[in-house]
Amino acid sequence: MPVSKIRVLGGAKPLLFAVLAALSALAQAQSAPALALPVDCQIGRACIVQNYVDRDPGPGTRDYRCGSLTYDGHKGTDIRVIDTRAYKQGVSVLAAASGRVRAVRDGVRDASARTVGSATIAGREAGNSVVVDHGNGWETQYAHLRKGSVAVRAGEAVETGQRLGAVGLSGNTEFPHLHFEVRHNRAIVDPFAGPDTVAEGTPAKCESGGEPLWGQKALAALAYVPTGVLDADFAGAPPGVGDGDVNRESMEAFTPAAAAAVFWAQIYGAQAGDIEELRLIAPDGSVAASRRARVERNQAQRLSYVGKRRGESAWRTGVYRGEYAVYRGPREERIVSLTREITLAPDEHAAAARRAD
Repeated sequence: MPVSKIRVLGGAKPLLFAVLAALSALAQAQSAPALALPVDCQIGRACIVQNYVDRDPGPGTRDYRCGSLTYDGHKGTDIRVIDTRAYKQGVSVLAAASGRVRAVRDGVRDASARTVGSATIAGREAGNSVVVDHGNGWETQYAHLRKGSVAVRAGEAVETGQRLGAVGLSGNTEFPHLHFEVRHNRAIVDPFAGPDTVAEGTPAKCESGGEPLWGQKALAALAYVPTGVLDADFAGAPPGVGDGDVNRESMEAFTPAAAAAVFWAQIYGAQAGDIEELRLIAPDGSVAASRRARVERNQAQRLSYVGKRRGESAWRTGVYRGEYAVYRGPREERIVSLTREITLAPDEHAAAARRAD
C-alpha cells in the first residue's frame, strides 16, 4: 500500500511556523489562570504601577504599550504603594489565582538596597517571597514582602484573593512595592500582553496589549497610565528622598518662621522633552515663585520643587496654593495637573514669646 508523504514547500514554511506558533499560544492561553488583582490597594490612589515587564529582547527597554515604564531585563509588574500611611498600616498581598504554594521565604529585613548594599542581598534579590503553582506549568511569584508578614507555608493550597503577606521593602528594591511575576514552564510571561513569552522575543501589540491574562476587573483597575503623581506638598526647605519616596519625617514644616516656602511634586514616568511647570502662589494672589523647564531625559521618578527664601519678617498667614503641570508632545498637551493648598495660621509659639517679651 503506497504511503503518502507531505512535502512542505520552502515558501510555505513561514506560514506553517506562524500557524504552529498561533496554536501553541492558543494552548497556553487556554491553560493560563485568569488573574485577579494581587494587592488589596486602590490603584491610582494608594498604589500605582511603577514598572512593567521589559518587552525589548535587546539592551533597550519597552513596556507592553511601547512606553518607558520598565527597565532593562525587568521580569515582572511592580505595584508601588504611594500612600505612606497605608503602607505603614500594611497593604495585603493576595493570591492572583488559586493554586498550591511551591516556595516561601521570610526573615529578610525591610530596607532599601541602597542602604544594605548588593552583597547583603545577593541570592535573595526577591526578598521575602511566595511562589504559587497554578498547574499546567503556570506559576506566580510575589516578591519584596514585609518581614514577618508571610501568611502561608510551602505545600499549602490557596484560593484566589487569599492573603499571602504584605507589601514590603525587602530584597533588591528601593521603594515599597510588590514585584508580581508570571511564568509558564519557567519562561517569563507578561500578564498584560498574553501567553506569548518574553523569552521568545514576541513583540507586544502596543495598541491592544495582546491577550492579557488579567480578569476584566483587574485589567480595568490596572489601566495603563504612562505618567502620574506620586506625591506633592509644601515644606519649609527643599525636600529629601528616602526609600524612593519624599522623606516626610525629616521634612522641615512650612510655618510662618520657616526659612523658605517650598512647593514640591514627585511624579513617575517623566519623559525626555516634557515641559514641567510649577507655581507657588501667595495668599494675596501674587506668584511667589515659578519655574518652567524641559525634562532632559526619561526618569522612572522625578522630584521637582520651587520656592522662595523668607525675608526679615515672617511669612504672611493665609492660604498658599501650589500648582504643577506636565506638558507633552509638539502641541504641549497637558498630561499631568495638580494643585495643593495649605493654610498658614499664626505661629502661636512665636506669638506667645513676643507677648512674654
